[in-house]
Amino acid sequence: MTRRVVVTGMAGLSPIGADWPAARAQLLARRNGVVTKPEWAGLEGLQSLLGAPVRDFARPAHYGRKKVRTMGRVSLLATRATELALADAGLIDSPVLGDGSTGIAYGSTSGSPPAIEQYARQITVNKTLSGVTAAQYIQFMSHTVAANLAQFFGVRGRLIPTCSACTSSSQGIGYAYEAVKYGAQDVMIAGGAEELHLLCAAVFDIMFATSTRNDVPENTPRPFDRARDGLVVGEGAGTLILESLDHARRRNAPIVAELIGWATNCDGLHVVNPSVDGMQAVMRAALADARLDPDQIDFVNAHGTATEVGDRAESQATHAVFERAVPITSLKSYLGHTLGACGALEAWLGINMQREGWQAPNLNLTEVDPECAPLDYLTDVRDMPVRYWMSNNFAFGGVNTSLVFGPPP
Repeated sequence: MTRRVVVTGMAGLSPIGADWPAARAQLLARRNGVVTKPEWAGLEGLQSLLGAPVRDFARPAHYGRKKVRTMGRVSLLATRATELALADAGLIDSPVLGDGSTGIAYGSTSGSPPAIEQYARQITVNKTLSGVTAAQYIQFMSHTVAANLAQFFGVRGRLIPTCSACTSSSQGIGYAYEAVKYGAQDVMIAGGAEELHLLCAAVFDIMFATSTRNDVPENTPRPFDRARDGLVVGEGAGTLILESLDHARRRNAPIVAELIGWATNCDGLHVVNPSVDGMQAVMRAALADARLDPDQIDFVNAHGTATEVGDRAESQATHAVFERAVPITSLKSYLGHTLGACGALEAWLGINMQREGWQAPNLNLTEVDPECAPLDYLTDVRDMPVRYWMSNNFAFGGVNTSLVFGPPP
C-alpha cells in the first residue's frame, strides 16, 4: 500500500531573495542575481568573474556557537532554509521531529569549500597540524549538510545524504518522497544547499563552460539563447517539508502542493556529456510514477544551464517526450546554477508560481538557438493556470532526475 505525499512547508534562500515576496518581485521585474566578483581576478587563467550569491546572509543571532561550530556556510544556509520551512509547516519544536517518524534527505555538491581549503593547506603545504580542528572535517565532509540538520533539529529518523552535484536536491526531494510514499517515515525534510566559492567556479571555467560577460552580469546566463556563452555558478538553499496526506490532515497542516511522481536514472555512458536517451527515460519514468500522460503536463521547469550541449540535448529530449511545444522556462537565468541547491530552489519557486497562476519567462532569451527543439520558450511573464508540472535536473556522472508536482488534494 502506498501513501499520497504532500508539501506542507517550504522555504528558500536564493540569489534573488530570501523569501517568496522578494523573489517574486525579482522574477516579475526580470532581474537576475548575478554579480561580478572582482576578488576572483587574482586566479591566473580564470576567465569568468561572475557569481550569484545569497546577499546579506549571516548566521542568525539565535544560533548558539555550540550548535554551529561544525557548520560551514553551506550548512548554515541549509539550516536557516529548513528552520523557515519547518515554521511554514507548523513543525518548529514539534515532537515528531525527534520521535523517529521524521527523516532527512538533503544534499550538496560537497562540504564547505573554505574548510577544505584551510585543512588541505595546513597539512599539505604548511606541513603542520597547528590550527587544524576536528570541526573542520565535519564542515567539509560530503554529508555535512544532512548531518548538521539532524543535530540542529534533533531529528532521529532516517538520514539520506544526496551528494550528486546538480541533482543533489532533486534527489533529496525524490528519496524523501519514496520514504513517505512507502511508509518508512511520516515526515521528511528534503532539499539541498550550495556555497558559492572560487573552487566551484574554477571547475566549470576549466571546461570552458562558464559565461565571460563579466562587464554585463545582468545579461547572463542565457539558457536556450543563440548567443549564450555558458553558465554562472550560484549558491543558496531550498527546503521542502514532505508528509503523508493522512498525517498532514490529522494535524490540520497547510498543504501547498502534492508531489505525485518522481524518477532518477543514470546514463551509464559519459561522465560529463548529457544523453538525450537518458533524459527522455527519466521523464517517462516520472510520468509513469505519476500515472499521467505527457499531454497532462502544463509546464516544464528546465534544467537549462546555458551550455550549448546541455541546452540542445535537454530540449530535444523534452520534445521527444511531449511531442508538442510544451511551455518551458529555465530559472537558472535568474539564479545562476546553484548546483546542489537548484532542484529545491526551483521547486520552491515553481510551487509558488503555480499557486498564483503565472510563470516567469526565460531571462535573456532573445533568439532561440536553432539547434534547440521547437518548444514554447516563455519570453514574457505569462498568466497560466498550471495543474501538473514537471521539474528536471541533470548532473555530471549521467545522473538524471524528474519531479512531477500537482495542486493540493
